[in-house]
Amino acid sequence: MKAYKNHTSVAALMNRSNVDTDQIIPKQFLKKVERTGFGIHLFHDWRFLDDGSENPKFELNKPAFKGAKILVAGDNFGCGSSREHAPWAIEDFGFNTIISTSYADIFYSNCFKNGILPIRVSKAELAALMSEIEANEGIEFTVDLPAQTVTTPGGIVINIEVDEFRKQSLIEGADDISWTLKHEAKITEFETKNKQQFPWLWTEAS
Repeated sequence: MKAYKNHTSVAALMNRSNVDTDQIIPKQFLKKVERTGFGIHLFHDWRFLDDGSENPKFELNKPAFKGAKILVAGDNFGCGSSREHAPWAIEDFGFNTIISTSYADIFYSNCFKNGILPIRVSKAELAALMSEIEANEGIEFTVDLPAQTVTTPGGIVINIEVDEFRKQSLIEGADDISWTLKHEAKITEFETKNKQQFPWLWTEAS
């Protein structure tokens, strides 16, 4: 997992509510088991026309939003099925931050496990951020994860809440496996003692 770094980036606006995981990554693209290569299919049914060309009417295809790392979206982002492919596609496309008022619980948790910071803001804060983007598409927001702030060129400063463990995991780029490996010595010590006390538990079946 990539470490999350503080950054100033273009903020792309997708003013849609209830964006579900089937819209984020349609089911026909879920055949692969590796985490890479899903970005090309992000929002496929909205991004592309029937002939495979980009849909000029879709928000994220606007030239002003190219290269954005921050996605500003409507309420209840990531609802629907619990497929982890959704954050895989978002991260692979290039986004590492999402700003919304609310998320589906499983999607929210999966974001942290895949190097994405999902920020919750109030409806008033979201409306202010969206208005600033609409007035000047292509503007950049600054995300400071250690300080837990989002700052805009228009002077908006939003204090964000992030669980301390999840924040540290993002900063270090440490997923569940990485955190487990930090305790490898203690795990080995436990297994050694356990084998001595309960050797029959470690006997391979014949």
